[in-house]
Amino acid sequence: MNHDALALILEAILLSSDKPLSLEQLETFFSPEEQVTRADLRQSLTELRTLCSGRSFELKETASGFRLQTRAQYQQWVQRHFEERPAKYSRALLETLALIAWRQPITRAEIEEVRGVAVNPTILKTLQERNWIRMLGHKEVPGRPVLWGTTRQFLDYFNLRSLDELPSLEELSTAKLDEVL
Repeated sequence: MNHDALALILEAILLSSDKPLSLEQLETFFSPEEQVTRADLRQSLTELRTLCSGRSFELKETASGFRLQTRAQYQQWVQRHFEERPAKYSRALLETLALIAWRQPITRAEIEEVRGVAVNPTILKTLQERNWIRMLGHKEVPGRPVLWGTTRQFLDYFNLRSLDELPSLEELSTAKLDEVL
């Protein structure tokens, strides 16, 4: 199978998927007789990425795999399809999520120490319901508090392949200063 045809097949598969698909998952769409290798998939995904240039959608790789998604610049029009408005998150929830993302594994007490206020249990519950955080274990100190960390779904939602793609705290501080200036 040539890579142009395979790229179009992958486009159809990814367009019809409601979640990112890994290379392993994409492999399962092909029979052994079709002899599609991971190298073929990678090359065809590169071809698909090229085919998407100049289009309103893009091929994005996240922690869970590949997905086709609308480019950010078209978001305001696409959102009009949805009656349900995107959730608005409180500053406290976003601060808590940021601390978990940058300092994981982290306990609730450590989050409270940095923020200077108690963490409302509803915040952690909401983050768990969104499947953005999970319990990683317990810290070996008296009381054995829960250690929190982020999930693959967190990475997928924020279009990250790994935590290494998070901007550094210095970059965020600079960006914030640039917004103010």
